[in-house]
Amino acid sequence: MSFSDIVGRLEIEDTTPLYLQLQRVVRNAIKRNVLTPDVAIPPERDLAEEYAVSRITVRKALGGLVDEGLLSRRRGAGTFVTGRVEKSFSKLSSFSEDMLSRGRRPHSAWINRSLGAVTPEESLSLVLSPGAPVYRFHRIRYADDSPMALEYSTIPAYCLPSLDAVEDSLYEALHKAGYRPVRALQRLRAVTFTREQAETLGVRPGDAGLLIERRGFLPDGRAAEFTQSYYRGDAYDVVAELNHNL
Repeated sequence: MSFSDIVGRLEIEDTTPLYLQLQRVVRNAIKRNVLTPDVAIPPERDLAEEYAVSRITVRKALGGLVDEGLLSRRRGAGTFVTGRVEKSFSKLSSFSEDMLSRGRRPHSAWINRSLGAVTPEESLSLVLSPGAPVYRFHRIRYADDSPMALEYSTIPAYCLPSLDAVEDSLYEALHKAGYRPVRALQRLRAVTFTREQAETLGVRPGDAGLLIERRGFLPDGRAAEFTQSYYRGDAYDVVAELNHNL
């Protein structure tokens, strides 16, 4: 089965420029999950022959989808579907829950986990006394096989029975321990990745990213989580629903 049989063909009667038609066909296939994350897009030459268009047309179409973040070019490997993830700020949910709700498979690669005394920054964020014990979790978060974020979480020691209580989902571990946050304050800002961060996430040094800082709170007002997550800017969108109340 050819690529055009899978994603769709161009409309002969359509007067829309060919590169926009091809862009639309591929974009719709990604949105319908016909093309799933990490699927390779055929080479420009093959697409040009299959759709009877010029390679310039194909390059322009794919370039637009790369700019949208739906495709990514990997040096020496080709062009692949990225499958951008939308994160809603209107619901308090974990990374694992976000990925599962979108049909993605979440998992983590641990960089470090440790028990220590709270730092001054953590003390301010978690409202803990100097010297209070905290658990720290540093890991890479994946959606399917794509690295999505670097995550640094600090949890008051009273919220978890041990370091090993966290397997893949931090919020699941907090829920089991009876300390899952019920509300949170989140701060979002743009960042550029350092060389070390870029190598870990498979992007280029200096590429744009999103830093989301979250402070999660228990029903009694105590802080239960301070997390800093560095998300790839080419694979993650933040969405907020706004309402006007008279």
